[in-house]
Amino acid sequence: MDTIAMILFGALVVYLAVGLLTAIAFVASGVTRVQPAPVTIGARILLIPGAVALWPLIMSRWLARRRAT
Repeated sequence: MDTIAMILFGALVVYLAVGLLTAIAFVASGVTRVQPAPVTIGARILLIPGAVALWPLIMSRWLARRRAT
């Protein structure tokens, strides 16, 4: 049972680490590519938790937008 818990915890840590890196990159430069309207610093801070949790969706939309331009 401990082995399964450690594997799940490790997977969660990796997911969150990749999500945090993606969120920082997205909030720093990618949000204006996905949404053409100007984004304030406060809005960027509020986007970080959602971007961490939903990083696979953020990456797919960001990459699709990048290919379209």
